[in-house]
Parts: sequence; structure tokens; C-alpha cells
Amino acid sequence: MLDLFWIVLWLALATLMVGAALRVHVRRKELTASPLRVDDAAIHAILERGELTVDEDEPLDLVEIDEREERFWSESWDEPEEW
Repeated sequence: MLDLFWIVLWLALATLMVGAALRVHVRRKELTASPLRVDDAAIHAILERGELTVDEDEPLDLVEIDEREERFWSESWDEPEEW
């Protein structure tokens, strides 16, 4: 009976270790998917300002934003009903 306990215990520990290894593998894969490019210019910026800002996103289309804002404000709005 005691032998069965140890077998089940080791099997459970091995399962937990395999699960943890898979989680670490997935996290490491996610981190390496989009590496942050730090070159000499970025290091100099860190030393000068104490922080690094990176523009990885697509730049905004300011003309389209202005057009949509104008269209939004030019719409007619229903007046609120008075009770």
C-alpha cells in the first residue's frame, strides 16, 4: 500500500514538473517573438534621460483622425425630451 502511495506521489510531481516546463517554454517563446531592439543609440538615450521610449506601434494617421472628428461634430443631435 505504501509503495502505491509513493508511485502516485512521484507521478503527480512529475506531472507538475512537465506542466511547469511547458508553461516556461510558452512564456519564453512569447518573449522572444517580439524582441526589443536596443542599440547604442538607445543605450545613450537611457543614460541621458534615464528611460527608453520605443515607438513600435504604427504611426497615427492624423488626417483621418481629423476627418472623423469633424464628421462626428458635424452630425446633428436630437434634442433631449423635456418631461
